[in-house]
Amino acid sequence: MGIEAVLTLCTIGAVLVTLAVSRVSADIILMGAVLVLLLTGVLKPAEAFIGFANPGVITVAVLYVVAAGLNETGAVQWIAHNLLGRPKSIRGAYTRLTFPVGGLSAFLNNTTVVAMMMPAVQDWAARLRIPASKLLIPLSYMAILGGTATLIGTSTNLVVDGLLQSQRNVSMSIFEISAIGVPLMIAGALFLVLFGNKLLPNRAGALEQLKSAREYAVEFVVDSSGPIPGKSIATAGLRNLTHGYLAEIQREDQLITGVGPDTVLNTGDKLMFIGDPRCAIELRKTRGLSPSAGDVGKLDVNHYQRRLVEVVIGPDFAGLGKAIRESRFRSRYQAVVLSISRGGNRQTGKIGDIELRVGDALLLETSTDFVEQYRFRRDFMLVSPINDESPANFRKAPMAIAILAVMILLNALGLVDVIVAALLAAGAMLATGCLAVGKVRRYIDMQVIIVIAASFALGTAMEKTGAASTLASSLLGIGGGHWSALAGVYVSTMLCTELLTNNAAAVLMFPIAMGVADQSGANFMPFAIVVMIAASTSFIVPIGYQTNLMVMSPGGYRFMDFVRIGVPMSILTGAISLALIPLIWPL
Repeated sequence: MGIEAVLTLCTIGAVLVTLAVSRVSADIILMGAVLVLLLTGVLKPAEAFIGFANPGVITVAVLYVVAAGLNETGAVQWIAHNLLGRPKSIRGAYTRLTFPVGGLSAFLNNTTVVAMMMPAVQDWAARLRIPASKLLIPLSYMAILGGTATLIGTSTNLVVDGLLQSQRNVSMSIFEISAIGVPLMIAGALFLVLFGNKLLPNRAGALEQLKSAREYAVEFVVDSSGPIPGKSIATAGLRNLTHGYLAEIQREDQLITGVGPDTVLNTGDKLMFIGDPRCAIELRKTRGLSPSAGDVGKLDVNHYQRRLVEVVIGPDFAGLGKAIRESRFRSRYQAVVLSISRGGNRQTGKIGDIELRVGDALLLETSTDFVEQYRFRRDFMLVSPINDESPANFRKAPMAIAILAVMILLNALGLVDVIVAALLAAGAMLATGCLAVGKVRRYIDMQVIIVIAASFALGTAMEKTGAASTLASSLLGIGGGHWSALAGVYVSTMLCTELLTNNAAAVLMFPIAMGVADQSGANFMPFAIVVMIAASTSFIVPIGYQTNLMVMSPGGYRFMDFVRIGVPMSILTGAISLALIPLIWPL
């Protein structure tokens, strides 16, 4: 290898290590790597930024707008409400859940599907008295598998298609990948129906587990100027709360745990309530009680503008590993943490001393602007208002669904390319009022776009310097024929996507896969499809895919829960892919 190839591989190695050990966001790391390759002369400016002009990357951005129209009109919730129903068994629940989620994810971004479906699935599980932990991993897995069923199902498919267009002059139709993706989706759904109940955790009774999925401990203080001092708990109206219960009272140095209805309350008593997020709303409406979190009084927000919001900490949150007090949470976000739920369990102790981790669910008191300001930032994976949530425009839901259907039909019939169909659909969403023009920028995830585009530059460097060819030769050196080489590319891509983002894994493995195909004299299409599928199917490591992280805290999952069910799921999808791909695209 030449010096430029060595430099390229060292740069990519540094990217992998930094992504694994650093809390710096992925887009900053990858753009930093592009800058290094620019400064060292490995890439020219036109090569470094070629990803931003790739049709696949542009299509991903445009499809965010289409998904936004479906989100704003509540189309997904409307579909979910009509399809979930009320099954009589847990296997029936899996059947009702898996196929609709897979079908939706085939035409919508899987992160969008999980974000919109998760609250509905949690409420549905509560009505069925099924633990949320039995349903949320299947929600994530089926969103992932559904994304493999069509070209627009996940950004990874579009990225690989964009690479095929630019490097091999091959353009795929919307359903060309369905011959692989649909069997994968069906097999994954059947696997979850048959074995999901056995492999997924149930750490408590059904009702208890459901309550703990979003259970918080909130502390309020009895005000001296209010009507509560001298009254009993029952008289003060704190005995039969709708969304929680009074667990204990801290009175100076005395802790009262056996709280009866006749217990008399004194000024300064700290009351610990346990319940779901709505319990805090209920207590905030009680005259004479104030949140005990010291920073609530320091929050520079008018009282009438205050709201309660629930957030889930994301991997790009700046204060990871720091105590809330050290992270300057209040001054940074103009929000006060009232309570923390981790892995389905409420966190006790002084809130300011608790260190924040990825997946922690926080109950915040903040301003009315918080949701709009941070819903599309990478600090939090989910931002959900507890009250005053703007209602979906269900009247336009059929229109949004019709626009999506026309977009699919236009490409399926070969009338226009995917990118043209997506642009027409996005324009129709705006023209019909399914999405307000002012909200377009908020829905486009620029970090994802930058990560994909920067990954293109790294892939170009690997191909230009011969690094990809060298790695391909090493992979071929393992031995075996064309099928063994195909299997090697699949496993390498799958391992890569567990450590990187799915799009970065696809772009970095694509030139290696093409090198393996060219050096072995095989058809390049099976290798491209293998990269497309393997980069999208991340089941084993929760941090390997955004949707897995999204369900981790609400489901109360631990790392090994994903390993236990994710390993057999990965083996199943790998075996089916490696059996079918050579049949459809001969080697």
